[in-house]
Amino acid sequence: MNRIDRLTAILTHLQSKRTIRASELAARFEVSLRTIYRDVRSLEESGVPIIGEAGQGYSLVEGYRLPPIMFSREEALSMLVAEKLVEKSLGEESSKHFKEALIKIKAVLKTSEKDLLVEVQDTIKVLKSNPSQMMNKSSKAFQTILEAISEKKVLSTAYMTFDPELRSERELESIGMFQSYDQWYLMAFCRLRNDYRTFRLDRFSHLRLTEISYSTTKHPSLQSYLDKISGERKLHQIVLEVPDGSMKYLVNSKYNNGFVSEKKVGELTEMTFMNSSIEGFVRWIITLGDMVVVKRPAVLQNRLAELIEEIKERQG
Repeated sequence: MNRIDRLTAILTHLQSKRTIRASELAARFEVSLRTIYRDVRSLEESGVPIIGEAGQGYSLVEGYRLPPIMFSREEALSMLVAEKLVEKSLGEESSKHFKEALIKIKAVLKTSEKDLLVEVQDTIKVLKSNPSQMMNKSSKAFQTILEAISEKKVLSTAYMTFDPELRSERELESIGMFQSYDQWYLMAFCRLRNDYRTFRLDRFSHLRLTEISYSTTKHPSLQSYLDKISGERKLHQIVLEVPDGSMKYLVNSKYNNGFVSEKKVGELTEMTFMNSSIEGFVRWIITLGDMVVVKRPAVLQNRLAELIEEIKERQG
């Protein structure tokens, strides 16, 4: 960050808080305290009314306001993602206040950024959100994919499939992203398979934006694609009983397996899942050993019994 950008950012920080310490600014911009002191002095000399209180920090004179802040394309897109997540993660009242605040922020965007948000807002969906989970390593791919969607540029990728684990090189025409529980997915037209595919963001080992453009008019919308796959995939309702002492082992992994709800039944917790793959689910359950009991469906109970017998035979 050059000095002009840093001075502007310091002004933004001063307006965002009542007071801010020089040490906070130094840590934020990864510069020395001496550099921050010089920057503040430069701002004062340019006419910005900054108050410095010993032991307290810096603040702007009450009533002083900066001109409208200019956001970059990346920052504008990040606001859109935050809006989608908050809508699912917060209660109705808090979500309402957040949206109202965001409208005020959007009001200072440049026309090009406003147009960009309108254009890409339907390419990002949050289906099921788990507020306790932070975005994992998929965040490394997130910004590159947002850029590909907004600029309609082909992505050159390296992707690791789940079963079997194979690495393949793919060129993708991005249609949109969606989140389900704690995983983000990309829906794209795969030029290798000549068909539409869904990719988990954390399974990309390489992502590069190419200069090859494509038209979205020939592709379905993200929502229509989601409606299509949800209709094609038969979802199984799965109910497990878990002793209280074993719940801690399912806290993180349950969201990767279609967790829907849970309720207390005496000293047990009854957990409900919706999952399209009996085979994938039973192989997760078997890693939990004696910590869970499958209540239904019967097809899962039977497959679990079969798998246990197969393991016994293989072990001799």
